[in-house]
Amino acid sequence: MSDLFSRRLALLGERANLSLLSQCLHGIERECLRVDSDGQLALTPHPLALGSALTHPQITTDYSESLLEFITPAEPDPATTLADLEQIHRFAYSKLDGEYLWSPSMPCALPDEETIPIARYGDSHIGRLKYVYRKGLALRYGKTMQCIAGIHYNFSLPDSLWALLQQAEGDSRSARDYQSARYIGLIRNFRRYSWLLMYLFGASPALDQGFMRGRPHKLQQLDADTLYLPYATSLRMSDLGYQSSAQAGLTPCYNDLASYTDSLRQAVGTPYPPYVEIGTQKDGEWLQLNTNILQIENEYYSNIRPKRVTHSGERPIQALMARGVQYVEVRCLDINPFLPLGIDLVEARFLDAFLLFCALQDSPLLQSGECHACTDNFLKVVKEGRRPGLHLQRQGQPVALHAWAHELLDSIQPLADLLDQSHGGNAHGQALQSQRGKLDDPSLTPSAQVLAQLQQGESFTQFALRQSKQHAEYFRSQPLSAEQQAAFEAAARQSLHEQAELEAHEEGDFDSFAAAYQASILAQAL
Repeated sequence: MSDLFSRRLALLGERANLSLLSQCLHGIERECLRVDSDGQLALTPHPLALGSALTHPQITTDYSESLLEFITPAEPDPATTLADLEQIHRFAYSKLDGEYLWSPSMPCALPDEETIPIARYGDSHIGRLKYVYRKGLALRYGKTMQCIAGIHYNFSLPDSLWALLQQAEGDSRSARDYQSARYIGLIRNFRRYSWLLMYLFGASPALDQGFMRGRPHKLQQLDADTLYLPYATSLRMSDLGYQSSAQAGLTPCYNDLASYTDSLRQAVGTPYPPYVEIGTQKDGEWLQLNTNILQIENEYYSNIRPKRVTHSGERPIQALMARGVQYVEVRCLDINPFLPLGIDLVEARFLDAFLLFCALQDSPLLQSGECHACTDNFLKVVKEGRRPGLHLQRQGQPVALHAWAHELLDSIQPLADLLDQSHGGNAHGQALQSQRGKLDDPSLTPSAQVLAQLQQGESFTQFALRQSKQHAEYFRSQPLSAEQQAAFEAAARQSLHEQAELEAHEEGDFDSFAAAYQASILAQAL
């Protein structure tokens, strides 16, 4: 344990400062496909009873009209966050007519590419922009890949905690710059150690054979309809997931906020010849927002992102550049198909301790060799993380995954203890202890448990549909209170009203709106 890390722990452990750790904020975004009772992709429109996907703050769609996304508020206690998420699920199930929420991350048996519906957001300029962006994604990466679902975990430390550390360390930067630099440091450490999360929580070792669309692959056949890798933890996060030759050369450097925003801004403004060849419009129909490496900054696929809440009409990069980093969004978590919400409190409490460790541990700049090693370690664990005797690379030397993972848990232990002192009880320590069990017995990992189920004779689709129906029963057996239901109904109606208002008061034409949107990011480069 480094001297600096020890001093930070001691400072936060002082009685006067302990309460700061109970002010961290947690938010969850959970994606899931709507399917019919046979486990086929639902081709119905986004249910009107759920409100407007454009303006509802908690219920929207991601890529496809069939891909729901549930968004919680940010809360100091992850138990409250999960309770919020559960309420959204219960409301959704009160409106899903004969449809189910697909339980795992990897999609159900999908229809052909043309049939997968792209999400629609109405006729306002911003609604059309979101649709055209998704048309561009279909063109660039195909629709199949966009039907993968995950869980995003949003996490922030209170500003007062950063201020305390900055003062103790005598750092003379502005509060905003210090906080941003420390969040970027958290992200560098996350890149170093996130392979551990894939081992512990990866839950997609298998998939429906149709997902590959006949492309060559190195997966093994489990049964007539299921492909897998025997030691995989998360095929969702492997190169089977998001493949992009355009993005291959784009590795934003996490050595400071400016280099990160610069690289994304450059990608949003740099033409990519194959996309230029296609163009933005054909016969008056928009095909993609632009012909650049990225249409917008959110197109960059990463395991974690620095974030800042945006003002109306503001782009994510503009918010970061203007006001610095406010929180991080962890994007590599699989949906656990055994859990109704896809995540539980044990996982959330461990994530908190892990992210605090990443925030407080020394975080030297990533040199290019280490950058590659981080990526290689991550990809190795998602494809063969449970392989006995697996080795990773650390500082240019091979190290056994099992040994390194135990060392990391030992380093995270003091953070779990601090969190328990701050919150009362021992829930974080217990969450950490249950992860040690998975290191010593890989059969306890979600990925191994999924394969154990499939090896009893169920295909991936049969297993996933069975879990989806069990979860539906769970949510429907405990409906919301009349008051909660009424509040959700009112929010749905309000969102539809807001969308209608937007559409009624639109000014100018869409082409000018799209051009202005594109110019807004390029203007930042001046």
